[in-house]
Amino acid sequence: MKTEHILVIRFSAMGDVAMTVPVIYSLARQYPHVRITVLSRPFARSFFEDLAPNVGFMEADIKGEYKGVTGLNALYRRLIAKQFTAIADLHSVLRSNYLRMRFNLANFNVAHIDKHRNGKRKLVAASGKKLEQQPTSFQNYADVFAQLGYPVKMEFTSIFGEEKGNLDSLPQEVFRAEDSVINLKNRHITEPWIGIAPFGAHEGKIYPIQLMEKVIQQLIHNHPHCHIFLFGGGKNETPIMNKWAEEYKQVVNASSHLNGLQQELILMSHLHVMLSMDSANMHLASLVNTTVVSVWGATHPYAGFMGWHQSPDNAVQLDLPCRPCSIYGNKPCMRGDFACMKNISPELIIEKIENVFKQKS
Repeated sequence: MKTEHILVIRFSAMGDVAMTVPVIYSLARQYPHVRITVLSRPFARSFFEDLAPNVGFMEADIKGEYKGVTGLNALYRRLIAKQFTAIADLHSVLRSNYLRMRFNLANFNVAHIDKHRNGKRKLVAASGKKLEQQPTSFQNYADVFAQLGYPVKMEFTSIFGEEKGNLDSLPQEVFRAEDSVINLKNRHITEPWIGIAPFGAHEGKIYPIQLMEKVIQQLIHNHPHCHIFLFGGGKNETPIMNKWAEEYKQVVNASSHLNGLQQELILMSHLHVMLSMDSANMHLASLVNTTVVSVWGATHPYAGFMGWHQSPDNAVQLDLPCRPCSIYGNKPCMRGDFACMKNISPELIIEKIENVFKQKS
């Protein structure tokens, strides 16, 4: 009898791939006899390679080796040799649609994600807006497996299980703030560990830099012995993060010292709280059971992209008649001033973080 083997397709983006992890973990636990292979871009390997014994990972460079129709046909030939029994398309974009079509023509058991576009259109409508919670990505992914005959009951805590990541595997530079060395032994007693991921993919998802620096200053004022680790940042943002690390002895630009996604997840698992935009880092911290205070501007948690097991009470957002104006935060501001972000006071963010500390004490 042919071994049941599910191909799961989700190429990007990092946050969306991260949101598949709780679902695939739960699926693997509930169906230990079923092999599961995740097809994604190379960056996603760290999410899946140690997730469960019956979960494997297959990388595909869809902008290089498997680019265009010729490349996708070559990828399909590689996939067909794996003898899958079911195909779960969790992406439903041009590339995955093409692969799905090929599998459908070959009479495979195929299902794809329902993105609930109609509800999301009403959520961001300029007029006649309907502020209604849309199904979460987690539920949408689980629905695909249910269509294939594998209903999933969600049961996921952390990529590291009941433990945390191994700090000893990280570069020691991460624990050397300006003029001080972090005491690993006593960190949970006297020293709050705070992660901050200050950037996002679009302007509508980024809290103003000047205001974020005020948040850092207030955190240091409230907790002089805290340690603040900065995450993320591209070529243009890294100098800002380096500047903060130079100016404040409690601040370390962790991303400049860590080597890859796995090391970031390890450090995040030890944070008391993560402050993040609606970005991939919110989802990374969620995968290691770290509480996230998330800041929302042009986007809204109602679109279904809140991090795994994160409380809406920890979301920082303003009630404006134009919010949300975008599902992904990539549209120009209709007001022209990004008031949804700029009018959030640093004090409001600090209040949310302090509430997290109180709940943990």
